[in-house]
Amino acid sequence: MSLLPETTVAVLWVGLTAYVLFGGADFGGGVWDLLAGGTERGRGQRTLVEHSIGPVWEANHVWLIFVVVMMWTGIPAVFAAIASTLYIPLTLVALGIIARGAAFAFRKASTELWQQRLFGATFAFSSLVTPYFLGAVAGGIASGRVPAGIAEGDLVSSWVNPTSAATGALAVGVAAYLAAVYLTRDAQRQGDHALAETFRRRALITGVIVGALSLAGIFVLRADAPDLYVALTSGRALPLLVVSIVSGVASLLLLWWRAYLAVRLTAALAVTGLLWGWGVGQYPYLLPGVTLEEAAATEAVLGATLVSLAVGAVLLIPSLWWLYATFQRGHHEEFGTEERGSRAG
Repeated sequence: MSLLPETTVAVLWVGLTAYVLFGGADFGGGVWDLLAGGTERGRGQRTLVEHSIGPVWEANHVWLIFVVVMMWTGIPAVFAAIASTLYIPLTLVALGIIARGAAFAFRKASTELWQQRLFGATFAFSSLVTPYFLGAVAGGIASGRVPAGIAEGDLVSSWVNPTSAATGALAVGVAAYLAAVYLTRDAQRQGDHALAETFRRRALITGVIVGALSLAGIFVLRADAPDLYVALTSGRALPLLVVSIVSGVASLLLLWWRAYLAVRLTAALAVTGLLWGWGVGQYPYLLPGVTLEEAAATEAVLGATLVSLAVGAVLLIPSLWWLYATFQRGHHEEFGTEERGSRAG
């Protein structure tokens, strides 16, 4: 039996994981921008957010494009069903990403206070609602509300339902948690211990909230998506769920002990375990009654896609690594110079 379909979906899930960990943290930065407070009180937090996501937020959307292309070419029937049944939340996601990016760029270039507030509010609000709609899409798929075929599912109840509401809220919480964890380390490396403590407290509180949302989500799945509930709590996905729980608890302890570098790894592992637990729990069914083998493209298409991906990865992965590494080395010095200048002024 060919492993091309499984390999394709595994690679797709790696891309989805990268988008959640990197792009999700960018959305979370916008959430903290929204909650930073007034113009003066929130200036330091907003400056840190801007410097942390500024050079990389566009690059992180490469992972979303990658997921869309892999789904379109590797499992086209599933892509068609999801895109047609869930086109309302997916359209809202696209609008949110566009509005967020435009507002982020325009706020930095604006000189008038009212313009900065307008674009800042647009950036922050879009950062809040976009991950919610992405989570609602995931909830619609996970709860089996997207049947095979073009627009065969209900256009409203497919994403307005208990599972979608739970996963939408969880997506916002995860984004905010990852951002707080990353920003805590960024503030520490800059030497701003007061700001590091601010985001540490927020990470601790958000981590507890995310844990509660995850627990509540299990009960929602029990009532609304019993097959996935069984797979997560007693099936092959249970070890991944355990990894997620243990990593989440370890993350809270590391935050308490101020181990800001190590907590980045455990926080990412907690989110990854939850995401892969969903994927493993639902396998081999992608949609109700539709298995991976039935939905996958031909072996010729899958083989060509994976070969093209391997060739492209030789250029893409080192480029992204260089971008992240260069940015991490350089932006803190620039941030420190600006902060010292503003304090001296």
